[in-house]
Amino acid sequence: MTQTGADAHVLGEDSAPAVGEVEWISAHADPVVRNLQITHCYHRLSRALAARTGGAANWCTFAVWASRQVGQSIRQEDLARTVERLLRSSPEVAAGVDLVVRGLRRGVPQEVLEHAHGVVRQAVLATARLDDVSAAAARGNLKVFEEVAREFARFLAAFTGGADEPIGEFRDSLRPGEPPEGQRYLRQAFGRYHRAMTTGDAKQRAELLLLANIEVGLHEQTRLQPEIAAAMQAPVVHPRELEQRLFDLLLPGNAVVRWLRKALLFVLGRRTAVRIATEQLADQARAVVRRAVTRHLMTLALPGGEVLDLSDDLPATFPPLLTELADPDLLALLAQVDPTPDSVRDTAARDWADLPDRMHYIADMFRCHAVRADLLGPPFTAEQVEELTAGRRPTGPL
Repeated sequence: MTQTGADAHVLGEDSAPAVGEVEWISAHADPVVRNLQITHCYHRLSRALAARTGGAANWCTFAVWASRQVGQSIRQEDLARTVERLLRSSPEVAAGVDLVVRGLRRGVPQEVLEHAHGVVRQAVLATARLDDVSAAAARGNLKVFEEVAREFARFLAAFTGGADEPIGEFRDSLRPGEPPEGQRYLRQAFGRYHRAMTTGDAKQRAELLLLANIEVGLHEQTRLQPEIAAAMQAPVVHPRELEQRLFDLLLPGNAVVRWLRKALLFVLGRRTAVRIATEQLADQARAVVRRAVTRHLMTLALPGGEVLDLSDDLPATFPPLLTELADPDLLALLAQVDPTPDSVRDTAARDWADLPDRMHYIADMFRCHAVRADLLGPPFTAEQVEELTAGRRPTGPL
C-alpha cells in the first residue's frame, strides 16, 4: 500500500478507515508507534460506527481505551516505576537485599558496598523480564487489531445503514466455528450491528449493540488468552541470571579481575552464601514483580481522569435503556458470561488470566458505559495525532 499515515489522517475523525489503512498500520515495525496508530484507528472506527447507530458505544469505542492502556505496558512507562516502588517498600525484598549484600561483603570493595543495596534492586529490576511483558502486550494488541479492526473497516465500507443492504454475503465471508480460530461470534455481532443501523426502536438498538459488543469481546478475549497468560507469567527473576547481573555490577574490573574476586568469595566460603541469598531474593522479588504486573494489567484509564481497578466491583450502574433486558439472544449470552445477572456485584476480577473472570467484568462494563458520550472523544491531541500518523512518537502524556 502506498498510502502514508498523513494521508490517512486527512480523512477526518468520523471517516471510516479503509481496510488498506488497517493493513498499513499492522505492518508498522515499531510496536510503540504501531500501538498509537492502532488506538487512533480504533477511535475513527468507533466514531464512524457510532454515527450510524445513534451515537452509542460500540466494541471499537472500548477498544480505544483498552489499546491506550496497553500502550503503557508496551512502553513500560508506569510498570517499571510500579515495580521499583514495590521493591523498595517490600520488607521481604529489603531483607533479601540485606542478605545478598552481607554475602558479598568480603569480596566487594568498600566503596562499592556503600551503594550496594540500590545496585541489588537495580539488578532485580533488570532481570524481571519486563521486556517480555511488553512484547506479549504488543503481540496481543496487533493480533486483535489486524483481525477485528479489518472486519470493522470492511463492514463500514460495505454498509451505510440502508434497510435494503443484505448482510448475508458479509457474514458468510467470516469463518464458522468457535474462537480462537472460528469467527462465529463475529458473524453474529456484525449481523446485530447491521440491525442496529436500521431499527428505529431505541431500546432494541441499545440491546443489539450491547449484544454485539459482548460477542466481539468474547471472540477478542478468547483470541488474547495466550498473550494475557504470557504477560502475567513473564516476570521470572531467575536466580542465576540475577547472580550474574549482581557480579557484573558489583565486582569492578575486567573479566580476569572479576574472576579473581569470584574466586575469593569461593575461598572465603561466601559464594554459597551469596547463591542462597540470591535464590531467596529471586523468589521474593518474583512475587513482588508479578503483583506489580497484575496490578498494571488490571487497570483501565477512561476519559476524565477516571481509572478503573479491575480487581474491584464496577463503580457504575446500568443506563435506563439497559436496566431491564428483553432480547432473548442477549439474555442467553449473559447467562453464560455473567454469573450475577442485572447487578455489578462480584464483577471484580480475581485472576485476569482467567477468561470467565475477565468476561464477567467486561460484559458488565460494556453494559454500564453503553451510552457514555465521552468515550467517543479522542484519546490523543491533534498535535499528537499529526505526529503518530507520520510514524513518529509524539511528546506529552499518552
